[in-house]
Amino acid sequence: MIHIKRIPVTPMETNCFIIRDEATGRCAIIDPGALNKALSAAIEEAGYDSFDYILLTHCHFDHVGGVSRVKQLTGAPVAIHAADAPGLRDPYVNLSGTMGGCKTIYSPADILFTDGQTFRLGETEFTVLHTPGHTPGSCCYCTDGIIFAGDTLFYESIGRTDFPGGDTRQMYDSLERLLALEGDYCVYTGHYERTSLSHERAFNPYINW
Repeated sequence: MIHIKRIPVTPMETNCFIIRDEATGRCAIIDPGALNKALSAAIEEAGYDSFDYILLTHCHFDHVGGVSRVKQLTGAPVAIHAADAPGLRDPYVNLSGTMGGCKTIYSPADILFTDGQTFRLGETEFTVLHTPGHTPGSCCYCTDGIIFAGDTLFYESIGRTDFPGGDTRQMYDSLERLLALEGDYCVYTGHYERTSLSHERAFNPYINW
């Protein structure tokens, strides 16, 4: 079982999550788009040496802007799907050069995930689902009844596909894959409030399900 703390970290209301394995106290940070006061306090409260991963759902600046500083604080390795790793070093792909105000190269990834790969945070096992469409390497992190979906799926909406590397056909294929998962999942999204697969199956106007 994991404990989840949501911290909006950018003017775009990007959701950063601190997750903690309840059995062991081991932690990870998902999508540190900026290191604001709330995130700094949460990291300090959890303990700098308790973090095993910095998990990125994709390479856009509003999800990775605090990566370098968070890595300095915690020493945790940066993990991302292999297809988005080059974007951390390319201001055009990570959008920092076009939307972020200044061209930025972020810390390189230490761990390159592939589709279906599993990893453990303490006693909790996660599976990486490659869900391209918003970016070539967008991915979701899944565990017992929970999905961290980044900018693939939102509450009654979906991620944009008009940025560099976006692909509408891939996006719909990825959404079909998520919605075809057996049972229901609580979906923690990259922006806005959380949702569920059952709700999106019934009410998402962008999905012909």
